[in-house]
Amino acid sequence: MLSSTTYTPSSEPNNAQFTQDMSLARTTWRMNHPMEYTCLLHILCPTYPSPQNFMASSQTSMQNFPLQAPINTCHQVPYPSPNAHCQTMNVPQSMLNLIAKEKNSSLAPSTRQECHPWNAKLPTPSSRKHQKPAPYHKNLTPLPSSLRPHCPASQRLRLWRPLIPCISQSSQISDEDLKHIEAVMAHMWEADTHTTYASGLLNYMVFCDKKNIPEKDRAPVSQLLLMSFVSTPAAAYSGTAISNYVHGIHAWHILHSVPWRIEKMETDALLKAAEKLTPPSSKHKKWHPYTIDFMLAIRRNLGLNTPLGASVFACLMTCFFATGRVGEFTVQHLDIFDPNKHVSQARVHLDQDQGGQQVTVLHIPHTKTSPQGKDVCWAKQDGPTDPDTALAHHLETNNPPQDGHLFAYCQKNTH
Repeated sequence: MLSSTTYTPSSEPNNAQFTQDMSLARTTWRMNHPMEYTCLLHILCPTYPSPQNFMASSQTSMQNFPLQAPINTCHQVPYPSPNAHCQTMNVPQSMLNLIAKEKNSSLAPSTRQECHPWNAKLPTPSSRKHQKPAPYHKNLTPLPSSLRPHCPASQRLRLWRPLIPCISQSSQISDEDLKHIEAVMAHMWEADTHTTYASGLLNYMVFCDKKNIPEKDRAPVSQLLLMSFVSTPAAAYSGTAISNYVHGIHAWHILHSVPWRIEKMETDALLKAAEKLTPPSSKHKKWHPYTIDFMLAIRRNLGLNTPLGASVFACLMTCFFATGRVGEFTVQHLDIFDPNKHVSQARVHLDQDQGGQQVTVLHIPHTKTSPQGKDVCWAKQDGPTDPDTALAHHLETNNPPQDGHLFAYCQKNTH
């Protein structure tokens, strides 16, 4: 059992071990000195009841219970003030310093923002800047409708509206509230998923136009109408594409709070049949695996002295030895880089593995399956495919900014 009167901290106050030791010592001292601990509570909380006040309040409350024995208050000793009593207690200085630190922290004004604005401006689900709607394909153009404005594909799920209202109107919920609900729900899916699902919604609306389906029958979609839509492109489109079309229609129903009354077993059976009917032209050939010899052949033809070659080879070595996806280390367009989503030089650091070997750690801030980000790493390799050497050469050749894309390259080599 530790003695609070002889306890001496073995490290600095900001050390984690010191905090743990002080917690143990404080608990032990509190058990052995209940009177002194009550006094110290007055320092942190002046409204904490003293023994005398507590006994008096207990005597008042006991009047409601006549079976309890009366409390004898004739020989109560006056309870001294906390400050005066603390001067006579045998309290270690380290304990007093810790209590004073806690008192100051409890009295310090909070630096957190206590009041946050409601209905804050939400970011657009699409990450491309100044995105303009692409023209429709001539064989995939919907009929003009005020319910379906021409907009970027990434915004189609939200801006294309069903004929029926998404939520019953009431005096408490305004149209602006409903729009805000939809804007928040739109962030359930990633921007790429919005674009993928938008293709299914477009095909569904064109299908309904050709079949002269009334607007009121398009949402909620009936089981028979959905199965007719799935069976129409079967044997012409891939089963994966048709399945994404169904997921897109479902997401559109969810976003606008339209009931989804579809039998899952029947739909899954039809989608499985569509998968089997996928035409050979819609099937990708299997890619050849990336081997060391294959990457050495790429290295010989890249031209590592050029900014582009240095960047591409460093990215290739990173994806291979960190077992990462190419889409996690690249961007589809130059104008969509976001330091909060994509890897940058500032998110690269050195660490050690369990065996004490040095590894390079790259933090990816955001992925589709890991919205909070994830870490990938590699270890130094022997030979010309060493990722450490490739990344160092790229950083020396291109010198990307700390908050810019890690594999950004310049058009001309200024070094």
